[in-house]
This record gives sequence, C-alpha cells and structure tokens, in this order.
Amino acid sequence: MKHFYWFYRCFLVPKKLSCLHILSCLIIFLTIFNTSEAFAQTGSKKTITGKVTDATGLPLPGVVVATISGPKHGTQTDNNGRFIIDVDPGIILRFSYVGYIEQRVTVGANTNVIDIKLLENSIQADEVVITAMGQKQRKEAIVGAVSTVRPGDLKVPSSNLTGAMAGKISGVIAFQPSGQPGQDNSNFFIRGVTTFGYRRDPLILIDNVEMTSSDLARLQVDDIESFSILKDASATALYGARGGNGVILVKTKEGKPGKVQINFRLEGSASEAVKSLEIADPITYMKLYNEALTTRNSPGALYTPNKIMNTQASINGAPGSNPYVYPAVNWMDMLFKKRTSTERANLNVSGGGGVARYYIAGSYSNDNGILRTDIRNNNNNNVSFKNYQLRSNINIDLTSSTELVVRLSGNFNEYTGPMTNDPSFATDLYNIATHTSPVDFPAYYEPDAANAGVQHILFGNNTSATVLPDGTTPPSSSTDVKNINPYAALLRGNRRFSESRMLAQLEVNQKLDFLTKGLNFKGIFSTNRYARFESQLAYAPYFYNVQSYDKASNQYTLNWINNKPDQAREYLNYYAGKSTLNTFLYLQGVLDYSADLNENHNVSAALIGTQQQQLNANADNLFNSLPFRNLGLSGRATYAYKSRYFLEFNFGYNGSERFSENHRFGFFPTIGASWIVSGEKFYGNLANVIDRMKLRASYGLVGNDAISDRRFFYLSDVNLNGGNSASFGTNLDYSHNGVKINNYENRDVTWEVSKQINLGLELTLLKNIRFTTEVYKNYKSDILQERKDIPTSMGLESGISANIGKVESQGIEFSLDGKQNFSKDFWIASMANFTFAKNKYTQYEEPDFDEKYRLHNGVSLNRNYGYIAERLFVDDNEARNSPKQIFSNNGIAPMGGDIKYRDLNGDGIIDGKDQTWFGNPSVPEIVYGFGMSTGYKNFDFNVFFQGQTGVSFVIDPGRTSPFIKSPDSWLPGNTQVIQQFADDHWSEDNQNLYALYPRLGINGAVIENNRQNSSWWLRDGSFLRMKSMEIGYTLPRTLLSKIKVKNLRVYFSGLNLITWSPFTMWDPEIGGNGFSYPLQKVYNVGINISL
Repeated sequence: MKHFYWFYRCFLVPKKLSCLHILSCLIIFLTIFNTSEAFAQTGSKKTITGKVTDATGLPLPGVVVATISGPKHGTQTDNNGRFIIDVDPGIILRFSYVGYIEQRVTVGANTNVIDIKLLENSIQADEVVITAMGQKQRKEAIVGAVSTVRPGDLKVPSSNLTGAMAGKISGVIAFQPSGQPGQDNSNFFIRGVTTFGYRRDPLILIDNVEMTSSDLARLQVDDIESFSILKDASATALYGARGGNGVILVKTKEGKPGKVQINFRLEGSASEAVKSLEIADPITYMKLYNEALTTRNSPGALYTPNKIMNTQASINGAPGSNPYVYPAVNWMDMLFKKRTSTERANLNVSGGGGVARYYIAGSYSNDNGILRTDIRNNNNNNVSFKNYQLRSNINIDLTSSTELVVRLSGNFNEYTGPMTNDPSFATDLYNIATHTSPVDFPAYYEPDAANAGVQHILFGNNTSATVLPDGTTPPSSSTDVKNINPYAALLRGNRRFSESRMLAQLEVNQKLDFLTKGLNFKGIFSTNRYARFESQLAYAPYFYNVQSYDKASNQYTLNWINNKPDQAREYLNYYAGKSTLNTFLYLQGVLDYSADLNENHNVSAALIGTQQQQLNANADNLFNSLPFRNLGLSGRATYAYKSRYFLEFNFGYNGSERFSENHRFGFFPTIGASWIVSGEKFYGNLANVIDRMKLRASYGLVGNDAISDRRFFYLSDVNLNGGNSASFGTNLDYSHNGVKINNYENRDVTWEVSKQINLGLELTLLKNIRFTTEVYKNYKSDILQERKDIPTSMGLESGISANIGKVESQGIEFSLDGKQNFSKDFWIASMANFTFAKNKYTQYEEPDFDEKYRLHNGVSLNRNYGYIAERLFVDDNEARNSPKQIFSNNGIAPMGGDIKYRDLNGDGIIDGKDQTWFGNPSVPEIVYGFGMSTGYKNFDFNVFFQGQTGVSFVIDPGRTSPFIKSPDSWLPGNTQVIQQFADDHWSEDNQNLYALYPRLGINGAVIENNRQNSSWWLRDGSFLRMKSMEIGYTLPRTLLSKIKVKNLRVYFSGLNLITWSPFTMWDPEIGGNGFSYPLQKVYNVGINISL
C-alpha cells in the first residue's frame, strides 16, 4: 500500500507540479518500490552457478537467466557463458537467448550448479529482429533485406563507432578519410552511392529518433542492444521519403528484472600514424630546386654551393655552424610528434523489479592529437577532443497492459585545437608544413643583443625582398611577411568549440486486448536540442629575419619584419566564433495488430503516423528561420501460411514542404514475399546438409525529398536590394541597388524516386554455418539538375532546375559465419562478408558533345575525369612535333620529360575536348571483411581483416608537385619534395619515360602541363588491412568470488595494425591528397569489471 500512498502524496495532493517535483517523486517511488522488491526477495536463498553453451559446447554470452515464479529476478551470462544467481528453492529459472530454444529448470533443495545446453531453433522462429519504426518481427517472417550485427562485433579501440563499420556489415560501403580526433567520422553508404543528388547518406535512427552521423559516431557499444541495417524498399518503406538511401537502426539497452548489475570498462591507448608521409631532406630540397631551375633555364637565384655547404654543417652540428643563419628545418617533426594517447571509460548500472526497470550509463573519452606543445607558449594547441555521455532508460509497467518508457540522454563534446582556416583544423598545419621551404628561415631565433630582453618568441620568416647568396636578406623597405611560419601557425592561438545534444523521449506501449486480442498502440514524443559555440584565442606573432651576419664571430643581427601597428602583439585576443542552436520535435503513433486465424494462417498489420519539426534559433535568412517540417503516414500488412509462405505489403505516404501543392505528397508502395523451402516435404535428405533454406524477393518504390538545400521550390527568392545599381540626380550623386532574383518559382519540381528490386537467399549449413546473399537492382530517377540547354539570350538571372537525372545501380552481397567446438575448453568461430555495389549514369543533363567519350551516360559515379597520359616525352623535339598542349595563357610549351597526353579527337590540339573518364571510382565498389575468434579456457582471441578494391584516386598534382605554389590562395609557400618524387623523377640522368614524377619546374606556369588532372596521377586505392586484433584473459571465478566480483577481464587490442597495398606513398584510405591528418594505428589495454 505504501506505493499508492507515495503516489497520492506526490501527484494528487500538490496543486502545482513542477518538472523537478515530478522527477523527485519518480525517484522516490522507484526507490521505495525496488526496496520493497529487495525485501520481498530476501529469505532462505541459495547461490546457483553454472554455464550455458550451445549444442557444440561453445559458451553463449548474454543468455538471460530469470525467474518465472516467485519474485522477479534475473541475470545474464558473461563472455564465457557463466552465470551466478541467488534464488529460493522451488523457483523456476528460464534460460532464453535469441535464436535458441528456451529451457526451464526448477531449483531443487540440493541444487547448486546448473549447466545448460541450449539448442538452436533450426528455423529461428523465435528470433526477433527490430525493423522499421521499432517494429519487432520474427526473423523467419522478414521478407526485406535486413542485416543485423552483434554490438560486440563493433567493439574496437576507438572513440568513433563509425570506424568499426567497414567490412563488418554486408551491404555497407564505408571508408575513413581522416584520423583527426573529432573529425574522424567514416563516410558510409548503404549499397554504395546510388545518386548524384543532394543527399546520399543513409537515415540514422537511435531509439526511433533521427540523428546525425556524429551522434552515431559517439554512441558507446556498451549501450547498444541491437544494430540493424535496412537495405531494400520493403525494409525501408515505413520511413517513406526519409529512407530513400537506406536506414541504420540502433536500439539502446534497457534494464532487466533482477539485482543491480554494474559494468565498468576502462581503456588506455597509444596511437601513431598508419603511414607517415616521407619528405626529402633539406639538402636534397636545395639540389632539386636548382635542378628545377636549370633544367628549364628558368630565371631565379640558385642555392649556392656555400649555402648548401653551410646548411649541411648546421645539420651535422659542426663547430662554427649556425642553424639560425643556415637553417635546415624538418617542419613535420617540428609540428608533429610520433605518438599520442587516448583514454576511454564507461560505467553502466541496470536492474529493477517486476514493475520498474532501469539502465543508466555514463561514458568519457579523451582523444589527443599528435601536435607538439611548447613550454614557451601560453597555449596548449594540441588537438584535444573530449566526449561525455549520460544515458538513462527507465521502463515502468503502469498496469499489466501499459508500459511507460522514459529515455534521457546527453552528449557533450569539447574540442581544443590550433587556430587554422580549414574546417578540419589540424589538416591546415599539414598543408603549411609541406608548403614551406626547410632552408629559407628557422622556426625561431635566439635573441641577438638588441632583442635580449623581449618576452615574445622571435619567429623566423622572410620578406618579398631578394635573398642574398649567403642566405641572408638585405635591409629592405618592404615589411610584408612573405611566408607562413608553420611553427608560429601552431603556437599563435587556438580554436575551441563546445557542442551538446540533450534528448528527452517518452514512449507509451499500450495493449488493447480489451478491444480485440493482438491489438497494440505505441506513442512516442521526443524532443532534443543541439547547441554549438565556438571561440578563438590568438596573438599576432613577431617575425624576424637576419639582417647581417658576421661569420668570424658567428653573430647575427635581426630585423623585425612586421613592425607596422597591430601587425604583432604579445597579448591574446578573443574572437567569438559561430554559434548554432537547433531544436527538434518528433511525434510518432503506431497501431499494430497480429492474430493467428488458426494453426495455418497468421495476419498482422500496422499503421504509423509521424510528424517532425526542426527550428533554427540563429538562422541566417528568412527561409531558414521558418520551421522545417515533414509529415508521414505509413503502413504494413503481412500474411503467413503454415509459417512457410510469407507475403508483405508496405507503403509510405509522405508530405514535404519543398514542393507545390500538386506534388506535396508522395505515395511509395512495396511488396515482398518469402518462402522457407526447407519446410516442404520434398526437401527430404537435403536437410542433412542444408538445414534451412529461405528465398526472399521484394519490389517497391522509395522517395526522397532531400534533393537540394533550397527550401521552397514553388516560391521565388527575390533580393530587393541585391541587383546592379543605378545612379540618379543632377550630379549622379544618388544611387540605388536593383532587384536580384536568386531563384525562380518552379511548381513542377517533385520527388526523387527509386525503384528497387531485391532477391535474397538464406541458408543454414551443417547446423553451424549461416550464409546469406542478396542480389539487387536500383533505378533512381527524377534527380534534380540544373538545365544546361537554356540560352543566355533569355536573360535569366539564375539557373532553372528540373527532375532530369537518372542512375542505375546494382550489386551482390553475402555474409557467412560459423562456429565449431573442438573440446570442452577450445572453440573457434569465424565470419566473412562481401559487398559489391556498381552504378552508372543513365541520364544526365549536359551539352550534346560531339565527343561521346565526354558524356556521363554509361559512366560510373565518382569516376575520375581528365586527360589520358601516354608517357613522358622522349625529348624536346618530340614535344614540339606532337599535338599542341598548352593549358593557360601563361603556359610554357612542354619539353622532354613532361607528360604526353593522348589526342582523343585527332584535331592536333590537346584541350578540354580530349578529356574523358578513366580508372575506377573514388568510392570503392568492393568492400570485404573476414575474421575469426577463439577461446581456450579463460583466454580469448579475435582478429579481423578489412579490405577494399575496385577503387582508385588521382594524386592531386596541384598540391603535391614540388616547388609549386598551392592552389589555396591563403597558402603562399611552395610545396616541399615528397621523397618518392625525389627518388624517381625524370632528369637528364634518368630519362625513364615512366618515371614516377615528370621533369621538375619551379612555378605553375612552367609545369602547367604536368599539373592537369590525368591518368598519369591515377593510383590503385585497394588495400587489405588487419583492422583489429584482441587477446583477453578472464580471471577464474574461484578467485573473483573472494572479492565479490562477478567477472573481471583484461585485454590487449589493436586497430589498423598492418596494411598491404600497392600504393605506398601514404595511407590509401585517405585518398588523393596525402597532406592531411593521417589515420591512426592504435595499441590499447583495457579492463572489464562486472559486479
């Protein structure tokens, strides 16, 4: 009765109920209830231990061991299949695990040990899979393409969950382009890239609420209960337009009845670059610079023998040498250290009684970058990305037919890093370090006599004045700083951002058996708020160069370069960065029904309504200040006959604010069927080899309204003050801007539509091997493009877009896993999966080129476009007598050793008409993975390999060519020399027509020919990588029982350990520009404790 007394006092007596009051009462109510449950369960209990295995003797972790008589109580088996539970004699224990036949055991007066062997359900009729809109379906009844992965298989020593997806899930193409903390999300596509439209990434839902890839990246594996990938039209239909590119569906853990269970994980990692870019040493740099000048007779000052000799002396530390006058700076080593560290921790607590259950978790991670710090600097500018997460899932049985689920979560990120221009922050420093001469100035100077008392760092630099042959700069009236000092760029300041996402979700599950048996209702209300705030702290560095140098005394005099007002300052300035504040609201109502008409017929149906709204608090224009809204109604109807034949119909009916009233709503139906062949009488003896066989097929339409960043296509966007100005008045002293039309009204723009066909086969072989394969085809049409055939004479101020484009994609995928027990203490399990996804343009808006090889139609998306390189010119004579290839007004005619391009149209001129498609796409067409795990007594080991092929990329010649200014206008320096280019480039001594790099040059005009996007720079991006490896040891229970610990496991693991690839210049996974933050190789140690 005290439950109802406290309920009365908390909720009925007060006249006003605040949120804090309600939360306090809820905590008191749950505490009292669980306390009473605990007292109710006390008595003459006994401790039961045991082990749960499968038919082969392989231990089963995560088996639920719960009472079904008496007070509700339960636990789960650990990684070795062992459990411990305190119960009263006579209690019935239930052992249940997904995909296995449940067992029940009565605890006798003398029972102390219970060992259970669970038999696998051959047709997996009891296995439940979470599908669209959180609907639960028996695996045997699913007709769509749904892949599930055990959360434990996604566990790697990384703070980013998306980095574990590559090669682990069939149907998912994933690759990671950067290793920088906070910027290391993988790019991933379900069944490859299926459109060249605005949105190509899948829909991500966590507990039925749409989230971003960053939210998924920070999700803790410890908190995940299920992870599903919905791939075909039948599986994604209930999401309508939102699921056009596939769906990733994640459900977080909930509490189970029983004693409090506490799990703690702590990890510490050391990491280093998977592959470090090798840069040529300073002496090689100067010699090759001289070669680049002389080989083309270019104007410019050479590095003198005296400069080279004295620089070598500085490198050797010879007596009398001066590294400040004759610098030799390894900027990469100056800015980047070899290794860094990361810490991660997770704590979760779960349990509950017969009425209320809870799962509460908190996690912390701190990922540090590889930038160096300096004690002379008042800022720590190394990259630091800290993440804090809190999660609380509470399930309350209000009645025997009503369940209330309250989910609260908070995700908080704090970033600190260098103050740079690039959104990926530290990547800028790689560009600066590799585009600054190692011999023109030092990182900093030791003070001369005139600067002995200064407090600031005397950073090195130079001006636009001519450098003398001895390496010094004469006094000059110019005070313009010529280059960026990488060391000063690192230390001058930092950029910080803090972001958070707070989510509150209320879910009500109501059984409506009092209306009709099998009828249920679920309602979800969810709101979350995202906030991000940026700031910068920076000072203006003082730059110096050597004005004079006395060789005899080895003393120099410095010249302060940037001595104009406000060009240099010692104090820090604060700069407020961009702030973002968004709120999201989501409503969902589900009415579902399921009934067995008799022993042979089963029907089910569901009707789902959704509404979603987003509001930007700091929008930058009128359109973005309006709420973003969409509305959806979807449904599902299924029929099953004899649990062998299944038929399913789905539809999505969605509304979008983007389109006019004629196209505002779209209807997207799907149909699917499956047949369990192994259930037929004729299957006979085949069952001895193939225990289970299931065929699936589906066809349907899926829409997509995320076709552009434009809000309302049916409205014109007019700027009344943005057009050309006109002057008036007697003296033309009055002017006014005219009207500018940013976008024209277009009421015919409509949904992007995808027609999808999927065929699937599921097999279980020899009871221990599961095999699934899918074959699919996808026809995507009405992709938005800008019209190219509208003449300029029409006078339109902006382009006109229409639903024109079409893409066809197809592929095959399979997954295979098996397990075998060789003895009581020794088992092995293995897995493999393979994904092949190919696509092509079938209709693309473009000019009607005479050269058909320039057209998109029939070409794969993301394929490389440019010139076909045949080889290098043999000599100047061949270059003069070949088709003319000059690519700019300032361009210089090519010479021997420059790249020779193919004249595809035979007109004697190499120009844009000779460009075509070449190589494989930059997004891999094939991704695969395979691995194994094994255990011997208390030891366990697993290893996983991941690979990709059918992928190529073009080395960016604009950013990697030696002695060439970067195409980025903010970066004034010239590119350093990559060691492999230094080792193998065309020269008078090495006239190899297929050398790695062509003839050298010192500026863009001279080697414009060699900087073209062409097949010369094409590289194979394939690789095979030992993605992860882990070895662990679980302490014996006899030892743990003495310290009241249920389970304690220590483990050592690694990530990105070994890579095999034909490309060796840098890590092939990051693509064509190696001057970026590298992927990290991780060495990790961790401990798991369960109480």
